[in-house]
Amino acid sequence: VIRGQDAEEAIQLSKAAVEGGIRAIELTYTTPQIEDVFKELQNTDALLGAGSVLDSETARHAIIAGARFIVSPYFAEDVALLCNRYGIPYMPGCMTIREMAMALEAGCDVLKLFPANHFEPSFIKSVNGPLPNVRIMPTGGINLDNMKEWLHAGAVATGIGSDLNKAYQSGGYEAVVELSKKYMQKSAE
Repeated sequence: VIRGQDAEEAIQLSKAAVEGGIRAIELTYTTPQIEDVFKELQNTDALLGAGSVLDSETARHAIIAGARFIVSPYFAEDVALLCNRYGIPYMPGCMTIREMAMALEAGCDVLKLFPANHFEPSFIKSVNGPLPNVRIMPTGGINLDNMKEWLHAGAVATGIGSDLNKAYQSGGYEAVVELSKKYMQKSAE
């Protein structure tokens, strides 16, 4: 999850993450001039998606800019409909069984548990009792210390981001490359 203070920071964070081995990059729509970031990254070895998408208008803008997946902090039916229309995966943030059931019924395959730092990894097993086909991607509070626990608990993927921003602020581009490598190594264990 790349959340830049400006387009250039988002570009640098993304390129460093890709160099470190992270291939799925969620560019948040809270970043100013986000369309410039999409344009600059089109030729990188990354699967680009859009995050912090709050409505169907923003989702359409992101798809035109090159987003191959859409992520939002909550379930929005109009975004699900638009993404289904264009064959773009939509991963809405969900915290309750009801929200998850609604998202599944709207065609969402992977649901973002957000903010995950309010839950334990065992939450996935609890959800999979009544909803065995739910595929959960925890985001928010995921770090090197707890990522494997979430994956072992059944997470289909994890969303990281604030650690990358902190690394960039303290050590620049190379710090993000190294941290990204650590995340990739940890996920392969």
